[in-house]
Amino acid sequence: MSDNNQFSKQPQKKSFSQKNGRFGMIFFLLAAVVFIGYTFWGQRTIIPKITYTDFLSYVEEGRISEVRIIDNVKIQGSLKSVTGQNTLFETNIPYSDNTLMAFLEKNNVIVSGIESSPSFFVILTNFLPWIILLLFFLMIIRQNSAQSNKGLQFGKSKAHVFDNKKNKKIKFSDVAGQIEAKQELEEVVDFLKNPQKYEKMGAKIPTGVLLVGAPGTGKTLLARAVAGEADVSFLHISGSDFVEMFVGVGASRVRSLFEQGRKMAPAIIFIDEIDAVGRARGAGFGGGHDEREQTLNQMLVEMDGFETKDGVIVLAATNRPDVLDPALLRPGRFDRQVIISLPDIKEREEILKVHATKVKLANAVSLNKFARATPGMSGADLANMINEAALAAARKSIDFITDAEMEEARDKILMGVARESVIMPEKEKQMTACHESGHALQYYYLENASPLHKVTIIPRGRALGLTIGLPKEDSYSHTKKWLKDQLVILFGGYAAEKLVYDDTTTGAQNDIARATDIAHKMVTEWGMSDKVGAMAFGQDDEPIFMGKEIERKKGYSEYMARQIDESVKEILDEAKNRAYKNLEDHRDQLSKLSNLLFEKETLEDTEIRKLLGFSTRITSDDSIVSENGTGVVSPELS
Repeated sequence: MSDNNQFSKQPQKKSFSQKNGRFGMIFFLLAAVVFIGYTFWGQRTIIPKITYTDFLSYVEEGRISEVRIIDNVKIQGSLKSVTGQNTLFETNIPYSDNTLMAFLEKNNVIVSGIESSPSFFVILTNFLPWIILLLFFLMIIRQNSAQSNKGLQFGKSKAHVFDNKKNKKIKFSDVAGQIEAKQELEEVVDFLKNPQKYEKMGAKIPTGVLLVGAPGTGKTLLARAVAGEADVSFLHISGSDFVEMFVGVGASRVRSLFEQGRKMAPAIIFIDEIDAVGRARGAGFGGGHDEREQTLNQMLVEMDGFETKDGVIVLAATNRPDVLDPALLRPGRFDRQVIISLPDIKEREEILKVHATKVKLANAVSLNKFARATPGMSGADLANMINEAALAAARKSIDFITDAEMEEARDKILMGVARESVIMPEKEKQMTACHESGHALQYYYLENASPLHKVTIIPRGRALGLTIGLPKEDSYSHTKKWLKDQLVILFGGYAAEKLVYDDTTTGAQNDIARATDIAHKMVTEWGMSDKVGAMAFGQDDEPIFMGKEIERKKGYSEYMARQIDESVKEILDEAKNRAYKNLEDHRDQLSKLSNLLFEKETLEDTEIRKLLGFSTRITSDDSIVSENGTGVVSPELS
C-alpha cells in the first residue's frame, strides 16, 4: 500500500523563546547604535583644555581676543599661536571670580555668554541606566506572561490537520486490496457526502469506527482515504499525544480535539494507536485518579455527546483490540469494527504494482511470482521489499531492478541481514551444514510440508544457519497432520546431528522451543491429543474491569497436568523419531546435501532437486507424493 504521509500542521504562534530572542536582538542593536553614536560624537566635539592660570596669562599677552562664558562655569574661546594661527580652547572657572569681567574688559577681550542645552547623547547617557532597568522589567513581565500562556496552550489539541487543498488526496483507488474494509468504510463516506439520505430514513450512522489490524496493514492510509473520498477535513493524532506529565492535560486535549473537530465539520478525527489511551480500567492499571483514566473518561463523555448532525466521525486504529476498555466499544461509541487483514496473493500483487511504479523495475520481473513468494507479509513489508531492492540496485550501479535484487530484498526481510564477515571454524561450519541439511531434506519427505525455498549456512541475524519453506497458497487454519509434519521439520536438524555425529549442539535450542510450544498448544488448546481429548486448559485473563482477575488460572488437577505433560512428550518423541528415520533411510542424500551446502553455503530448491536427482517430493517409504502441500500464513523458519 502506498502512503504519502503528508499532514500539514496548524499555524502555530511563535514561542516565547522566538519572541524573546527577537526582543533581545532589537535591544542589543539599539544599545550598539547608542554606543557607537556617542563615541563618534564625543570624538568629533573634543576641544583642547588649558588651565585657568594659563588662560589669564594668555589674556594679558593679548593672544585671546574673544571668549564665551558658558553657565558661569566654563570659558571657550580662540587662542592665537606664535605662528598666528587660531585654535579653540576650553577652561573651567575654578571659583567665583568677581574680578574676571573687569580683567577681560581691561585687556580688550570681547565677552559673550550662553546657556548650554544638553545634547541628545548627553540626555541618553543620563537616562540610559533607567531605560535598561525598564527594559529588564519588561522582559521579566513578558516572560511570566509567556509562561502563563504556555501553560494554557499545554492543554490544546496536538492534532495534525490534513489540508486537501495543499496535499494530494488519498482515494480508495490508492489503497490496494482490502475490498471488504473499503466496502464497510464507503458507508461512512456516503454519510459525510449525503447525510440527508440517512436522516430522512431515521438511520444513525456510527459515530465511531475502529480499524483493527496487524502493524503495517494500512489502517492510517484507509482513514485518510475516507477523508479524501468524502472531501472533508482530516484531524490526525496519536493516542500517546494525549497524556503528559501534568495532571489534567490529557482530558483537556481531548476536549480541545473534539471542539476543533466540530468547528471544522464535516470532519474526520483519526486517533492512531488508541490502545495507548484506551486500555481497560481497573485493577493493575492505577487508581481512579490515574491521568490516563481521566483522559479515557473524557473521551467517553465526548463521544456520548456526539450527534449525527454534527458531521464528525471518529476513526481509530489499533492492533490490540483485546486490551481496550469495554465501555469504549459499546454501541454509540466505537460500535463498528473493521478488520484490516494481511493481504492475500492477489492483494499482494496489487500492492507490489503500486510501489513498483515509483522505482525503475525491469520488465522481466514477475510481480506475481514475488506475490506468491511473500505469504504473511503486510503492505508495509512489501513496500520495504521494493525499497530494499531499489537500494540494492543503486549499490550495484545498475539501471533497473532485476529478479536478483528482488530475491535479495525478500531474503533480507524473511531471514535477516547476512553476516558474511562472520568466519566459523571448519568443524562448526560442517555441523551447521549437517544441521540445516537435516531440516531441508524433511521438506521432500513429508506430504504436508510446504515447498522448500532456500537453505543457507551464512549467518543471518542471530542465527548461524536458516532453512525456509514458502507455501504455494495462503492458508488460515492448519490440520493435525500438517502440524505434526512441521514438528518433524523442526527436529530435522537435531536428528541429523545425532545421526552423523552422535552428538547435538546448542543450535537446536530454538527448534526445540518452537516444537514444544506447538505440541503444548495441540494438547491444551486445539484438542489434538487422543489421551487428553478435546479440552482447553488454562483460563485466560478476564477483562480488567472493576477488579476482575489479572492472572491466568491453572484450572485443572495434578492428574490432568501429568496427562498433558505425557501427551506433549509423546507428540514430540514421535516427531523426533520420524525425523531420525527419514534421514537414516536417506543418509546418502544427507551426506551429498551437507557436503554441497558446506561448499556453496547457500542452496535453492532447484539446486537441491538436481543434486538429489528427483523432481517431486519423496516420502520415507519412497512413494511419490504430489507437491500440492498445504500453505501457511507465514514462512517456516528453522
